[in-house]
Amino acid sequence: MSARSLKILRGLSLLAAVFAFGLVMFGAFVRLSNAGLSCPDWPTCYGQVTWPQHAQAVAHADAAFPDRPYEAHKAWREQVHRFLAGTLGVMVLLLALTASARKRSALLAVIAGAAFAVVGVGLYMRGEHLWSSLLAVCAMGLPLLAAIQLQQPGAWKISVLTLAVIIFQAMLGMWTVTLLLKPIVVMGHLLGGMTTFALLAYAALRFAGVAAPDQRMADLRRLVTIGLVLLFCQIALGGWTSANYAALACGYGPGSFPQCLGQWAPPADFHQGFVLWRGVEVNYEGGVLDTAARSAIQLVHRLGALVVFCYLGWLSYKVARRGLRGLGLAIALALTTQVLLGISNVYFGLPLPVATAHNGVAALLLFTLLATLTRTQRRHDESMFLPLGRR
Repeated sequence: MSARSLKILRGLSLLAAVFAFGLVMFGAFVRLSNAGLSCPDWPTCYGQVTWPQHAQAVAHADAAFPDRPYEAHKAWREQVHRFLAGTLGVMVLLLALTASARKRSALLAVIAGAAFAVVGVGLYMRGEHLWSSLLAVCAMGLPLLAAIQLQQPGAWKISVLTLAVIIFQAMLGMWTVTLLLKPIVVMGHLLGGMTTFALLAYAALRFAGVAAPDQRMADLRRLVTIGLVLLFCQIALGGWTSANYAALACGYGPGSFPQCLGQWAPPADFHQGFVLWRGVEVNYEGGVLDTAARSAIQLVHRLGALVVFCYLGWLSYKVARRGLRGLGLAIALALTTQVLLGISNVYFGLPLPVATAHNGVAALLLFTLLATLTRTQRRHDESMFLPLGRR
């Protein structure tokens, strides 16, 4: 691995991580503005590369999709989101190619995986869904094999692994449309976006050399890992809450927090609230659950938030006491902001800017934990991957 390649990996991973954060924010904006089904087909929008903009094109779109009348103010959001996701996909592909360049078999696997993904999309558009699905599986499996073959440290492997994740994320985006906002798919799409951001951010941190020079921080690693698991579960709960339109299940304004519907123990159907699969012919736009089921989801999300708040609050104190004051303060600040945004969502009736920011700060909180995790790990000697004459 040349010094130039290492520099490219650092720059690409950082750029892709920042771009992925922006995409998480924009994706939340699309979902929360109820634009998730504004383009009823995939990857086109009413059969167009962009979206219908002229009267004749709009008339043709309405005729082709009579059950989904064209809404200009929503369609552009969904299709721009797809363009941005595609741009991130290209960035991740370049990152994977650079990271695997040293091993020929891994490089060929990455190239083949990308080619299968492109061909698979083409077959899907032609209606050949079975062959498209088989190629998609191959497209995800090849980068995984490539990552296993690499002998470099984790950041290199993660750079290649992320290509498989983003291909699966594209499939989740497709299923979000074709399965009519099925909650388990919508939640998975959110988690996929967060996972993509987390992998890219972690790789960028490692390529930048953000790590402990020795093992003095190793005892914090387990505590931070627990925090990451708890936060990931809470993000999943937030995705389930949003996908089932349960954010305002407890009402809004006075009586909505800390109580729910003005009660400390409102009627709640926990069984129906967490049924993961309800068939494939149901349109989930607007939600299908009754008030009791949605209240159960909201209550579990609040309980999870309390657990995460207590644990991460304690963790931020522990991190600061170990000499990482900046990271400890960053965790505490992001955590406090996230809780206040969550309360504001409920109290003020889910205003779009606040709800979107709630997703963004969740990603920032995730980043603070990843940055802390890297400080508990051994710093790899990057020079061991440079040619002998340049060490």
